[in-house]
Amino acid sequence: MTGTRADVLVIGGGAIGVCTAHFLTERGRSVTLIDRGDLRQGDVDASSYGNAGMVVPSHSVPLAEPGVLGQGLRYLLDPKSPFYIKPRLEPALWRWLWHFRRACRPERVARAAPLLRQMHLEGGRLYAEFDRLLAGHGGGFSFGQHGRLLLCRTGVGLERAAAEGEAMRALGLDVEVVDADGLKRIEPGVEVQCAGGLYYPQDAHLDPARFVAALARDLDRRGVSIHAGCELQTLAMRAGRVTAVETSRGRFVAEEVVVASGAWTAQVGAMLGLRWPIQPAKGYSVTVAAPDQFPRVPLMLTEAKVAVTPMGDSLRFAGTFELAGMDLTINERRVQALRRSVADYAPAYEPERLETREVWRGLRPCTPDGLPLMGRPPGWQNLTVAAGHASIGISLAPASGRIAACMVDREAPDADVELLRADRFG
Repeated sequence: MTGTRADVLVIGGGAIGVCTAHFLTERGRSVTLIDRGDLRQGDVDASSYGNAGMVVPSHSVPLAEPGVLGQGLRYLLDPKSPFYIKPRLEPALWRWLWHFRRACRPERVARAAPLLRQMHLEGGRLYAEFDRLLAGHGGGFSFGQHGRLLLCRTGVGLERAAAEGEAMRALGLDVEVVDADGLKRIEPGVEVQCAGGLYYPQDAHLDPARFVAALARDLDRRGVSIHAGCELQTLAMRAGRVTAVETSRGRFVAEEVVVASGAWTAQVGAMLGLRWPIQPAKGYSVTVAAPDQFPRVPLMLTEAKVAVTPMGDSLRFAGTFELAGMDLTINERRVQALRRSVADYAPAYEPERLETREVWRGLRPCTPDGLPLMGRPPGWQNLTVAAGHASIGISLAPASGRIAACMVDREAPDADVELLRADRFG
């Protein structure tokens, strides 16, 4: 069969794809990576581009947790709310919601939390290694290991956050509950109107677009064949093998294929007759020029569910979770609601006082239980999937890349990957 031949072909050049390519290269595999955008320059449509960029061991609970359904129903009909489902008759969405409801069980959360904790902590350690690796080639990505500060406007919000903090402490994470004076001690650079908060010193942050672009350029330097602007069209298969990958840039034939296509993964699976229940969840961010009150520590506005992340000479506000299908339009009402919610916590961040540099939206790939799909689907000899990381893809990317590389080489990863099985939804 004619076409560009590859040892391992990685489909998708977001954070998961480039981390997978990195660890495969470290194992001595020859890697080809294709992506619909230009990852070496920053693909604005990728979820790895404009997100909050947080590494969050403190968030070691999956998306599907007890109580989230009731909370979501309160938000459901408000298009300005942090969580919104656009009403539509789409069988895949209703199947996803049915699986989501089944996944919201305490026993599932109890089993998933140690795995997420392990992957988040490994992510922080590996990002520190990437920082040293890439710094020598001009590839800094604003990696900061200053922890994360959760801000609670109300006493009720603080009580709820403190209860979650106890659960994280039981997992072995460091956490400090602080009052309003404690907030000033940890982050004196920003005046806030809050009852208190929680400080997680093991959290970290980075500029996700700069990380992906820097690692992609480094992979290019190390011999990885990167094909940008390469849109997937069809996949050919025979006897449990992907035999060819047809793209807008020609045909690729590979010994092994890794699907790391983010929110587009369900569409890729459908080409092979595989039903991967991944729904795209739209998130927004607003990046502004560094204001006078500039935090050193990333902030999480707990009641509003908005992240505030320092990134070099910029500050980013990121949040919202909108199940609206493959819709990449920008809803200005949601953007304005995000801006106003930030000012509720920090008056210095009133929108009219800030210089906006970019308004962004992206699609997070979400499975019903909030855990990624990792591994070989049953019956497939040369196919591995690594996708569905929801809103914690940046945090999990290094660990996921290492796990995926192990799976391609048919080695057992050092993680409870039974929870991540690609066929766990049937």
